[in-house]
Amino acid sequence: MIRWHLCAAALALTASLPAAAQEQPLLFAPATAPQLEGEIILPTPQATNTPPESWLRQTGDLQVRNVQQATLLPFLPPRNLATGEAVLVAPGGGFLGLAIQDEGYDVARALAARGIAAFVLKYRVLSTPADFGKFMREMVAGRSGKPTTLHVPEDTPDFSLEDARAALAYVRAHGDDWGIDKMRVGMMGFSAGAFLTLTAALKLPANERPAFIAPIYPRMTARDVPADAPAMFVAIADDDFLMAPGTLGLIESWHKAHRPVEFHLFQTGHHGFGLGVPGTTTAGWLDDFVRWLDLNRVKR
Repeated sequence: MIRWHLCAAALALTASLPAAAQEQPLLFAPATAPQLEGEIILPTPQATNTPPESWLRQTGDLQVRNVQQATLLPFLPPRNLATGEAVLVAPGGGFLGLAIQDEGYDVARALAARGIAAFVLKYRVLSTPADFGKFMREMVAGRSGKPTTLHVPEDTPDFSLEDARAALAYVRAHGDDWGIDKMRVGMMGFSAGAFLTLTAALKLPANERPAFIAPIYPRMTARDVPADAPAMFVAIADDDFLMAPGTLGLIESWHKAHRPVEFHLFQTGHHGFGLGVPGTTTAGWLDDFVRWLDLNRVKR
C-alpha cells in the first residue's frame, strides 16, 4: 500500500515500492471524521494558525491531517486476557498527517486481542493546505520530486513530543481504572511515529519515559543512548528505503549502552507494512513483539 512516510534525506510521500507500484495514482479521497466513543482529549495546547482538522481515506483506510487537538483512544483487552501492560500507539505519516487506521486503530485492536491495553495517540502534526485539491497537488508534486510546500521535518516537532509526554502521563495516572501497571506502560510507533517513540525514550526525563519501546520501520541511524534507556524491539524490512547500507547504527547504539534490544530484519515488506504484508514474514511481527514483551516483562 502507498502511504505517507518520513524520508531521511528528502520529502517522499510514498513507500519504497517496486517501480510499477510507484507509478500508481495516489488514491486519496475526503472522508467524514469518525464518531469515536471514549476518545480522551489530552491536556496539551490546541494547534493555532492551523487549517481545520481534515479526514481522508487512502485506499479505504482512514487518515487525518491538520490535527487540532491531541487525543487518546483506548482499546482495552478482555479482563481474562489482560496482562497489565499498556502500549501507546503512534501512527506514522511524516508529521504531515497520521495513518491512523492501519498504523493506529488496527494495531491497537490486535494488541488488545492479545491482552495488552492499547491507546492510539492522535498527535499534532505540521500544517498542510486546507483545500483538498491543493493538498493533493502538493502530494503529487512531492512524490515526483517537484517543488512542494510539504516539507518533512528533520526530527520530531516539539509539539508532537509534548503530546506523547502528556499521553504517557495520562495512561499512568489512570492506570488503576483500566487494570494497568503504571510501571509497564510502553510505546510503539510507525515511521514518523517511530521517530516520536525514540524521541520520547531518549529526551524525556527518566521518570517519564516509556517503560519499553517498539519503533517499527524507524530511521536506523545511530543515537546517543543513556545507560538507563528503555528496552527496545525493532522491526523493519530489508527493502525499506530506511535500510540503506550501513544503517544499523540504531541497533549498535543500544548495544553500546548495554541496553536490551531485539531486532527483526525481514527479507521483504517495504516501508509501511503496518500489521504485515500477506505472503511475507512481516505478517508475524506483532506476535514476535508480544513474545518479547512476555519474556522480558519489561519495567521502567
